[in-house]
Amino acid sequence: MRVSYLRVFSFSLSQTALKRLCRYYNARLYTTQVAYSKTHYRKLSFDDSRLLQCLSQHRLHEARQLLDKLSERDGNRSVVYWTSLLTKYAKCGFLNEARRLFDIMPERNIVSYNAMLSGYVQSGRFSEASQFFEEMPERNVVSWTSMLCGLADAGMIDEARRLFDAMPEKNVVSWNAMVSGLIRNGDLEGARMVFDRMPIKNVVSWNALIAGYIEGCRMEEARLLFDEMKDRNVITWTSMISGYCRSGFVDEACSLFRIMPERNVISWTAMIGGLAWNGFHEEALLLFIEWKGSFDMKPNGETFISLAYACAGVGLPCLGKQVHAQIIINGLENDDYDGRLAKSLIHMYSGFGNMNIAHFIFNNNSNNLTIQSCNYLINGYIQTGELETAQNLFDEVPIRDKISWTSMISGYFSVGEVSKACHLFWNMPDRDAVAWTTMISGHVHSELFMEATNIFSKMRAHGVLPLNSTYCILLGAMGAMAYLDPGRQLHCLVIKTQYKFDLILDNSLISMYAKCGEISAAYSIFSKMVFRDLVSWNSMIMGFSNHGFADKTLETFKTMVESGTLPNSVTFLGILSACSHAGLLRRGWELFNAMINVYAVQPGLEHYICMIDLLGRAGKVKEAYQFVMRLPFEPGHAVWGALLGLCGLGETNAEIARHAAKRLLELDPLNAPAHVALCNIHAANYQHNEEKMLRKEMGIKGVRKVPGCSWIVMKGRVHVFLSGDKVEQPNVHDMLLLFFNTVDES
Repeated sequence: MRVSYLRVFSFSLSQTALKRLCRYYNARLYTTQVAYSKTHYRKLSFDDSRLLQCLSQHRLHEARQLLDKLSERDGNRSVVYWTSLLTKYAKCGFLNEARRLFDIMPERNIVSYNAMLSGYVQSGRFSEASQFFEEMPERNVVSWTSMLCGLADAGMIDEARRLFDAMPEKNVVSWNAMVSGLIRNGDLEGARMVFDRMPIKNVVSWNALIAGYIEGCRMEEARLLFDEMKDRNVITWTSMISGYCRSGFVDEACSLFRIMPERNVISWTAMIGGLAWNGFHEEALLLFIEWKGSFDMKPNGETFISLAYACAGVGLPCLGKQVHAQIIINGLENDDYDGRLAKSLIHMYSGFGNMNIAHFIFNNNSNNLTIQSCNYLINGYIQTGELETAQNLFDEVPIRDKISWTSMISGYFSVGEVSKACHLFWNMPDRDAVAWTTMISGHVHSELFMEATNIFSKMRAHGVLPLNSTYCILLGAMGAMAYLDPGRQLHCLVIKTQYKFDLILDNSLISMYAKCGEISAAYSIFSKMVFRDLVSWNSMIMGFSNHGFADKTLETFKTMVESGTLPNSVTFLGILSACSHAGLLRRGWELFNAMINVYAVQPGLEHYICMIDLLGRAGKVKEAYQFVMRLPFEPGHAVWGALLGLCGLGETNAEIARHAAKRLLELDPLNAPAHVALCNIHAANYQHNEEKMLRKEMGIKGVRKVPGCSWIVMKGRVHVFLSGDKVEQPNVHDMLLLFFNTVDES
């Protein structure tokens, strides 16, 4: 019977597979032994170390004598003591010495054999493990399970299956090992089939499969299994909480956390971390305060990592420093073996703009530096305006990734250094869609729209697929410049390449069409939207308002409120502007009062100017003046300029105009529109002497009004016209012909 098992096992491990396993485990062995030699030797006692030295130097006779003396002295002359010592050596990474101890042991049992086998498997010496397994005089379920785990860990899942099927005896640990091995190798369906076949399941079995579903982002199936499970432990609950947070379902995680029958430090940390990673920074900090106020459990390093990110998120440097102090008090800085704690502190202090402390932590953890730490520091210097320091660090760091390059490019754009940003970009070794989008965005914000369009063309020529944000940025640029044809071309490209609904992209299209005068196209997109947010409603309301469709504006506002979406200041700016242009004085006042009293939206400067304009357009210039004098703040040049502009609409407002102009010129002595408006009012009231004196004063001051501007796109070129320009006659004729043909067609 024993021979048949070995044949199955030997058949399942081909020479190629065995070589692959050897390479895999040899790589593991080196790192394991180096780590053990540095950190675990101190765990051995003096006598254990003496025996180890004899075994290492092949002084086996002396080692045997020492072993006998130790056993007699401690009264432990038994196989249990020897096996325990063997296990200790193996776990400390001294596997060769453990094998020599095994060879000189006067007595061995199945536990001794299993300990040696486990040592080979755990240390990554699988070829020796398989040979040892074949030579074992007897095997039990532990022996087979140990080999099963080794195969699964090495990714030899098919061989692990065959070994599992050949096992003469299986217990719940064997079944659990097979389930876990399949999950680790990506065969979740196979793991579920094995799970369903299990004659007996324990809490480990359920937890393993639930964890597999969570890792695969299959939370619905994980929840079904969780609900079906009768005997849950704290690991089960914590796994579900962590899974929900990872999938973005924070509410579900919080609900489970609140009804947990038992919580430990890992449960609290999972919930705090889940809140922090999902952007609920304040809630994460409040939960930590609740924990410390009600439960006597000491936070661990993971807890403080999450708290550091939460402090950075809420932007409270004092609180961040308290968290850092707690890390020092608890001695966690010394246990930061992977540098994650230092990385979180660098991120926190860089976010606060406290670059001295951030750089100090960075320098003190040079052995555990990661590219993320470097990027946090670079971004911190960029945010504080220390671009030269950021560049120096960028040049010095040994590794740079795409984020490093893109951060520097974005930083140069933020200070208007377009040429330096372009130089970095074209020298970037691997440009991804984010880097291209950053270049396009930088040019758009620098008002280099044609260059941005050219970069977009190069992006596509390089075979890089645009992101949704790429299209949004370009559509915003097309709307700002009223470039309808390029905007339509982008829309066509979106339809060809984007197959999923994207709210932000749809909002950008609505805004672009509305700004380009195609309000019907904007409404067509709006009406077909699966879901609308506040930006969607505001884009449509502003579009209707800017085109003078007051009825449509108010109708859309009514529908918006009925849908349950609450308006904000932008919404009211649109509807008040629509009322102003349509002369709806009473309705405008009703909405202005509702803005404050019903929706609790505080009016801003733009809203007050809308009301001034509403009164002036209705011929209520005196009432507009009284409204200005009752404003809850000191009127600035924008308010006085708006009031002055209204005075030109009537001939009886000269006194108000003069007062508004005087106040405006006190605030801005070189304000050209104020001078021109006052000149026009003097002329309208036949005050020609005053007009001449004011124009003379303008000449002395050098005040000149910026001429009016318009533009048109022809054959891909933008033609700009300023008031007073002298243009060649043929061009003017072509422009007018194009314009009137367009009007006729419409």
